Amino acid sequence: MKKLNVIDLGNCAYGKAWEIQKETHAKRVRNEVPDTLILVEHPHVYTLGKNATAQHLIASQDYLKSKGIEIYNVDRGGDITYHGPGQLVGYPIFNLKDHRESVSWYVHTVEDVLIQMLADYGISAERIDKLTGVWVGNQKIAALGMRVSKWVTMHGFALNVSTDLSLYDGIIPCGIVSKGITRIIDLEPNIQMEQVKRDIIEKFKTLFNFSEVHRNHYNG
Repeated sequence: MKKLNVIDLGNCAYGKAWEIQKETHAKRVRNEVPDTLILVEHPHVYTLGKNATAQHLIASQDYLKSKGIEIYNVDRGGDITYHGPGQLVGYPIFNLKDHRESVSWYVHTVEDVLIQMLADYGISAERIDKLTGVWVGNQKIAALGMRVSKWVTMHGFALNVSTDLSLYDGIIPCGIVSKGITRIIDLEPNIQMEQVKRDIIEKFKTLFNFSEVHRNHYNG
């Protein structure tokens, strides 16, 4: 019987959510909590992963200040990306010992969650060989950046639902100059964030074979 605990942080600053991630990860390593999926929307922030190139942050200090954009260097894989309102960010804190001790299988399955959910909306999304994320044609709709420590996962995915795509102008997203960015509402205008949350939880339940899900709103 595998249980999934879902914590909905609503709108939450990146730094606060990162602390919650780390606390939850430590508890999951000690087996004090079940597998947990954290869902959140962040205020404007650029995050640089372990493989990030500083030159991919092209915004000036004036631009960052005018838009209220924070910057964080974090311990996930990948390059630079943007998080902001209208983007659903998910942080699965899963113990792979209870699933499969394979990072590639885990990343592939998270991609499948997104691809299958988008297919239910009539959006044909796919992987592109040797590029991270989930794509609609040559446009990225979801970014992925993971970390696994003691077989427990951290960080995760960022899915553009109704994101203001102009905020990507301050970076070279994931260091890729030849591709674009898209969002769900440009492809299926009637989709709302709450529906996306419900549907993504259901896909995680199905593809990771959870027997039950408990959804909570964070009030810490």
